[in-house]
Amino acid sequence: MAQVNWQGVFPALLTPFTANDHIDYDMFDKNLQAQVDAGVNGIILGGSLGEASSLQNDEKYALVRHAVAFLAGKIPVIMNIAEQTTTAAVACAKAAEEAGAAGLMLLPPMRYKADDNETVAYFLAVANSTHLPIMIYNNPIDYKIMVTLDMFEQLAKAPNIQAVKESTRDTTNVTRMINRFGDRFSILCGVDTLALECMLIGANGWVAGLVDAFPRETVAIYRLAKAGRIAEALAIYRWFMPLLELDIVPKLVQYIKMAAAATGIGTTHVRAPRLLPQGAEKAYAENVIATALANRPALPDYLKLPA
Repeated sequence: MAQVNWQGVFPALLTPFTANDHIDYDMFDKNLQAQVDAGVNGIILGGSLGEASSLQNDEKYALVRHAVAFLAGKIPVIMNIAEQTTTAAVACAKAAEEAGAAGLMLLPPMRYKADDNETVAYFLAVANSTHLPIMIYNNPIDYKIMVTLDMFEQLAKAPNIQAVKESTRDTTNVTRMINRFGDRFSILCGVDTLALECMLIGANGWVAGLVDAFPRETVAIYRLAKAGRIAEALAIYRWFMPLLELDIVPKLVQYIKMAAAATGIGTTHVRAPRLLPQGAEKAYAENVIATALANRPALPDYLKLPA
């Protein structure tokens, strides 16, 4: 079985596009290098921020192959799976493995609201089809299916189901998972606006969004928190919060692409049906980003802290 250390900061990477709607690999490389330089622990491709619903499958696997070659083993490449059928999800898992992915992030079945037994069977079928380690994405707010503790009890029988992206919006669930399973599952916070809180009560890492525009600040918060330098982490986190709130709205992709463009490691191009915000929405995001940049904090030498 392949190995992933499910700990630290894992950016859910944007997919940059050119003005004529092709993947912008030059900008992808620029952002990816910024993530590596900032000290992230892995990357996730083909998630919501990556506009997965607008990508063709061959584009997803091409991104995986490109990132694997670019990174040359420095950090693991994780591919997201969000499919409507078990057969399609299994096929994606096999294709991701062939493309060189080190692990998978796995959503429940899309569109159909599966019950608990159906959801567990879906997850186990994918897990049994691949040697890759898997992080379950638990986001009942957006995807309407809650992966309960009893369901995780059944999933624990699959050794390659190793982690959870905890996006229930209930920070108590971090404690519930630890109380029930100890260290059986690594827990990574999947909600930017709850990340510090989750890490302070035991989460192992952060699947981050605004890291696409501000990688150093994101990793600094994580490493400072884990080193017990809470006041320093909290000061950066409070500065970051208006930006982090761009990650919990329907137009998060557009807003975070605007932020990445403002920091020079992204473009604003999105793939239709998405369109760039206009009017009050655009002004709101621009003001949040400009205010943050005008007050961007000096960071301590966080890279010397444990990853």
